[in-house]
Amino acid sequence: MAQALVRFLANQYVERDGIEQRFFAGCWGIFGHGNVGGIGQALHERPGDLRYFQARNEQAMVHAAHGYAKMRDRLATFACTTSIGPGATNMVTGAAAATINRIPVLLLPGDVFASRGPDPVLQQLEVPWAGDVSVNDVFRPVSRYFDRILRPEQIVPAALAAMRVLTSPADTGAVTIALPQDVQAEAFDVPDDFLARRTWHIERRLPDAAAIARAAELIGAAKRPLIVAGGGVLYSGATEALRTWVDATGIPVAETQAGKGALPFDHPLALGAIGVTGTAAANHVAREADLVIGIGTRWTDFTTASKTAFQDRGVRFINVNVAEFDAYKQSGLALVGDARATVGALAGWSYAAPSSYREKVERLVRDWSAEVERLYSLGHAPLPAQSEVIGTVNEAAGARDVVVCAAGSLPGDLHKLWRTRDAKGYHVEYGFSTMGYEIAGGLGVKMAAPDREVYVLVGDGSYLMLAQELVTAVQEGIKIIVVVVDNHGYASIGSLSRSLGSQGFGTHYRYRKAGSLGLDGEGPQGDTLPIDLAANAASLGAVSERVRTIAELRAALARAKRAVSPYVITIETDRYESVPEYGSWWEVAPAEVSGLAEVRAARERYETGRKRARRELRPPE
Repeated sequence: MAQALVRFLANQYVERDGIEQRFFAGCWGIFGHGNVGGIGQALHERPGDLRYFQARNEQAMVHAAHGYAKMRDRLATFACTTSIGPGATNMVTGAAAATINRIPVLLLPGDVFASRGPDPVLQQLEVPWAGDVSVNDVFRPVSRYFDRILRPEQIVPAALAAMRVLTSPADTGAVTIALPQDVQAEAFDVPDDFLARRTWHIERRLPDAAAIARAAELIGAAKRPLIVAGGGVLYSGATEALRTWVDATGIPVAETQAGKGALPFDHPLALGAIGVTGTAAANHVAREADLVIGIGTRWTDFTTASKTAFQDRGVRFINVNVAEFDAYKQSGLALVGDARATVGALAGWSYAAPSSYREKVERLVRDWSAEVERLYSLGHAPLPAQSEVIGTVNEAAGARDVVVCAAGSLPGDLHKLWRTRDAKGYHVEYGFSTMGYEIAGGLGVKMAAPDREVYVLVGDGSYLMLAQELVTAVQEGIKIIVVVVDNHGYASIGSLSRSLGSQGFGTHYRYRKAGSLGLDGEGPQGDTLPIDLAANAASLGAVSERVRTIAELRAALARAKRAVSPYVITIETDRYESVPEYGSWWEVAPAEVSGLAEVRAARERYETGRKRARRELRPPE
């Protein structure tokens, strides 16, 4: 069965716009008793079918597949195999990240014996009231498709169903096929057609013509329209179509985390990031917009600023999305279809934004550019600000280079400040905001785009969660440049904690003092932990150095660009020197009753902010 599955995966192709490519770039794996005799032997026997890559952590190999697939616009990915038990459950976080971000990855965890003969076996979860449950059932809620193969011939319909989901622009995500260790090794007569080359065609579906016409009417009547570009713009390759439409109409564009890069940063109508981590320009325009056109976005709370971003009482929404589920959000007019094809259809209708509106937008864009320059060159001392680090890396990066990030305070600052020149130059996993994604995801990005320099920006908290794929990068000879921002703890949650009146409790890396890891009225207690992240990176085989100033960082980046192996640069920053919020609000509820005056004050601010929230229930006209 395992041999049949490997040969099947090796023969899967996708085609879009006449370009055909192999879907699986290989298989990541860590072997144990649950898969070494099945998938492991199948990969070993025919190494030319599906190239094997060794990982150090099961979660990380899913992140690497995720990074690769996202960089390839979801038209290629990896399979990931593990043994039954902790190896399998280690993948659950990676599966959740892929499914939430709508990124295709194939997971092949081993499973307990289908025969149940030797039960209970090592690592088997015994559930007294259900004999068919294993630890792999935890994959069900975080997979877009799940199956457990109890007879070898079941792999035929299961594999075909898996490919349908993996290649679907609307339904893709993590796909899990659990493989009992005995069934993996069983023989059956495989149909020849199952092993033949198979090409999955990715269509560009257009919305209903009447819906397009209604959308054109709404756009034609708008005085202050705004486009919110999401990840669907990039995955469908719609950036050029969007730019052409924007140039013709004068409609400005704001970007979600996944949609950043939809327009080059220097386009006069590029407002940049929107929402909780939005720019002053984008959030200003959003508040006054009378029509919002969402393209390929799923309208998360960070995009809508917890439903406070759009304040015009008569605002209407048009949602262009390949997924019907997302197209009907915000009570919008649903245009269910491919982003590029739909933008092209909308461009066939004439519209021009009022000149006064366009001039205002362009002025806001120029003002924001000046603010970015200010934050890039603060000259903060004695430690540099994180915004200065971002500016220095942005300056060092080439036009086609890629920045990778995922969690902590960095994604918010990057969303505001990073100047994206290429549609694939910004890669931030923020659907699940997975701590530990950065290095593994950056590895996958570099594998997908070996001709681009890949800069991984990671905080010390996220680095300590999942740094070991540096070993994999060294083993495979894959160069990534990792910049570790060391602020001695969890800076993002520390800032949130302070805003909620909790003074950064539990977010510092410090020795316990007087029985507490908390704070007193004078600030953090205990000395800073002597963690040497530069030495850690060097111990994993990377070239590593620690720098202290922005000038030293600039010189280190120049050395890293000349290097041929993984390169890690660590720099300490001031965790309290943050980038402003620019009028945004995020709903996180402090305690309604508290003995702390700071928490009571935070609750009052929360109640005030919540009054601005709007539930968009008015149906489209």
